Amino acid sequence: MARQPRLTVPGYPHHVIQRGNNRQAIFLDDEDRRRWLELLREQAAIHGVAVHAYVLMGNHVHLLLTPETQDGLPRMMQAIGRLYVRGFNQRHGRTGTLWEGRYRSTLIEAERYLLACMAYIDLNPVRAGIVTAPADFPWSSHAHYVGLRQEAWLSPHALYWAMGNTPFAREQAYAKLVQGAPGSRPQAELAKAVHSRSALGNSAFIADLEEVARRPVAARRPGRPRRTVSSTDA
Repeated sequence: MARQPRLTVPGYPHHVIQRGNNRQAIFLDDEDRRRWLELLREQAAIHGVAVHAYVLMGNHVHLLLTPETQDGLPRMMQAIGRLYVRGFNQRHGRTGTLWEGRYRSTLIEAERYLLACMAYIDLNPVRAGIVTAPADFPWSSHAHYVGLRQEAWLSPHALYWAMGNTPFAREQAYAKLVQGAPGSRPQAELAKAVHSRSALGNSAFIADLEEVARRPVAARRPGRPRRTVSSTDA
């Protein structure tokens, strides 16, 4: 039976995860991480995808993206995957695949979940026990949004701009939001949605999305035991 295509809808934010095969490391050093970010900047611009947030973990990456076109996101991810693996294998003297099949993607209702999703992404290194605060982790977009580093290629969403009238006000408001996010209901809902590959939003959002996509987008009732999500998978 053919796999159903991933749901990609222009103009909607998508929470994306790309994992290493069998949970293997996809970054062996900082040069790998820099190269992956270079490819993300380059390919996002080529394919018309706004990058709102990112985090590079040891064996997976999280992204928050809004594509301008139907095929922009999948083409961007395909290009990054192909180019990165080629360089990674050459650098480290290896062959074969690196990725765990296809990337995972879920659409989210911006007004309700976009800022929470940014916080979810920022908090990955904290949940994994790598750092005690998101600002201590150098390989995420958190530092940009709290004023510790400038990354001009990122595309802050309108909801972030609405957090304050000045850069300082927005940075302080966002830092406070992330600080209060752990354990909140939206964080649990985001984790569940991305692992089930289902869209996340209220009933009106889901209905509108299903009308646009002409297919079901909500999570199905589980027919088998749920997979336990570890801290390294989050």
